[in-house]
Amino acid sequence: MRSGSPFVDAGRRIAGWVDSRHTVAIAALAAFLLRLPGLTRPIRADEAGFLLVARSWDPMPDSVYGAFFVDRPPLLIAIFKISDEIGGPLFIRVVGALACAALVVTAAWTARLVAGRRSARWTAVCVAALTTNTVIDAVAVKGELLGLPFVMAGCALALIALRRRSVPIAVLAGLSAGIAPHVKQNLLGGLVFAGALLLVSWAVREIDWRVFLRLAVAGLAGAAVPLVATVLWARSAGVELDVLWYAVGGFRSDAAAALTVGSTHAPTLRAGILLTAGLVAGMLLVLGGFVLHIREEWADGKAVTAATAAMLAFDTAALVIGGSFWRDYLFPLLPATALAAALLARRSNRRGRTMRGVIVGAALSSVTCLVGWVVINAAGLQEFHEYDTGVAIERVAEPGDSLVVFGGRADLQLASGMGSPYEHLWSLPMRTLDPDLAELGALVTGPDAPTWLVEWVRFETWNEPAGARLRTLVEERYAAHGTGCDGRRIYLLRGVERGPVEPDCG
Repeated sequence: MRSGSPFVDAGRRIAGWVDSRHTVAIAALAAFLLRLPGLTRPIRADEAGFLLVARSWDPMPDSVYGAFFVDRPPLLIAIFKISDEIGGPLFIRVVGALACAALVVTAAWTARLVAGRRSARWTAVCVAALTTNTVIDAVAVKGELLGLPFVMAGCALALIALRRRSVPIAVLAGLSAGIAPHVKQNLLGGLVFAGALLLVSWAVREIDWRVFLRLAVAGLAGAAVPLVATVLWARSAGVELDVLWYAVGGFRSDAAAALTVGSTHAPTLRAGILLTAGLVAGMLLVLGGFVLHIREEWADGKAVTAATAAMLAFDTAALVIGGSFWRDYLFPLLPATALAAALLARRSNRRGRTMRGVIVGAALSSVTCLVGWVVINAAGLQEFHEYDTGVAIERVAEPGDSLVVFGGRADLQLASGMGSPYEHLWSLPMRTLDPDLAELGALVTGPDAPTWLVEWVRFETWNEPAGARLRTLVEERYAAHGTGCDGRRIYLLRGVERGPVEPDCG
């Protein structure tokens, strides 16, 4: 890249600005503000699903949430419920923006503990850039994003507890890190970091076994608090503990088995897109730099280096084992990325200059992708076909109508304004818990059959024989009533009169 080019000049300005003592505050504010354009976009599928679950939340012995099944912890649904009550469906985007700002601050705090003030500033810029890069996701808000500040704060508190040999701070570290998996189950990185930090510190004789034991027990006690609170809530709400466990843990093994059935084309394609997004955003370059120089970092700080490597290994394994490879699954790697950036950016040698250059590149990538996103949306090129179809059905529906969307598009369901008599708002729970579509078949032929049925994904997609049987049942009970965006079939219960569905698929 030639000297004096716009990108070089912008990079130099960013590098000069990072040395300001206000950098962390500015980066946190930027992370907050650059997430707010998401308020102009319709609610996404997962957000809509969590919101629908929250609105109908009615715990009972055999169901954590009542009408709908979702494999997420109660704390996440509680966050969506409170957010909806405060400001409606889109207010969760404000909550997500606040979480991003908090993540920048806690990442800078952690970086300062391990590498000093200058490194903290560079780390803040790095995290702000990655949380707002549209190539990953700068719009939708889910458990991954909401739980990360607790992970990062847990890392900082674990470092302080170790340095001060403080039992109370170790309890707080365990509490913070322990809250995160109650927002999203795989956010165990803070606990992994703290555990590895203590273990290696003892192994290299930085602490004796008495200190190790005191801090470890204190940390585990803190981590147990949210677990005990969840169990107590379940008992008071009348939910059986095995039902709670299946929703937040046991389901994942069954879902993994369901994912292995059928074509691997879609997950492979998404994995390629995820890796590309990680490279374009700069995340994989930061992590790659840490892996490349891990021996040198180990020589300078064994415990922190080992703890960072352990967290990175755990979060990478969790991503791979998950198997779905959506782009926002990169977010759980952010704490390890922040620590990697902190450790390398502090250097005055070539290693440090390279990392600082990577962070400048990440910031430029975020700005460039955001500009592209704004242009695409301003030109009306961003499609919201699920939302548009739901709105079109809502216009002609009547009070008391109900809807089932085959294929798990909760954003369409929410936009329609109708309830669903089917408990599965997502495709994976449907594929896992109703693989032969027997429940759905009984529903469409029974007295509680939905008024509307949208075939957003072909009935035969995941189980061809079962899908063919369902199609026969649907065609006997329902009449075709137009199409949604992309030609998706819409069915209306026979004997019911409604106006034509005419979506504006811009």
